[in-house]
Amino acid sequence: MSVEVGQVLKGKVTGIQNFGAFVQLEGENTQGLVHISEVSNTFVKDINEYLQVGQEVDVKVIKVDENNKKISLSIRALMPNPDGNKGQKREKSGDGAKRERRGGRDGKRGANRNQPSVSYKDPDGEAGYTLLADKLKGLNL
Repeated sequence: MSVEVGQVLKGKVTGIQNFGAFVQLEGENTQGLVHISEVSNTFVKDINEYLQVGQEVDVKVIKVDENNKKISLSIRALMPNPDGNKGQKREKSGDGAKRERRGGRDGKRGANRNQPSVSYKDPDGEAGYTLLADKLKGLNL
C-alpha cells in the first residue's frame, strides 16, 4: 500500500453497511473503510442518508494497518467543525481536560446507583440520608 496517513484522496463508494462505507481509492488498487462515525461532524443514524454506492467522495487517510491491510478513512476530517475549525477533533479526557465524575442522582461522588437513597428524620430528630435497605433492616417485618 502506498497510502499514507494524512493524505487526502478521491474515491468512489463501492459498498455500504450499517457500520460504514467502503471506498475504492482513485489511483490505487485498494479500498478503505469510512466508519459511520467518520461520515459527518454530526450524529449519523442512517449512513444511507449521507452516502450512496457509486458516489464520488474526498476522503482523508486517518489510519493504515499494514499487517491487516486495512485503511481507515474519514470524510468528517475534511469538514469544518461547528466551531469553525477544520478537521480538528474534540478534546478527549486525559489530555488536560478534567471532568467531574458524578455518582447517583444527587450528584454525590461514589453514590451507589443501584441502591436508592431515602430522606428521613432520625429518631434523634436529626435529618439525614440513608439507604432504603438500612431503613428496612430496622423494621421487624
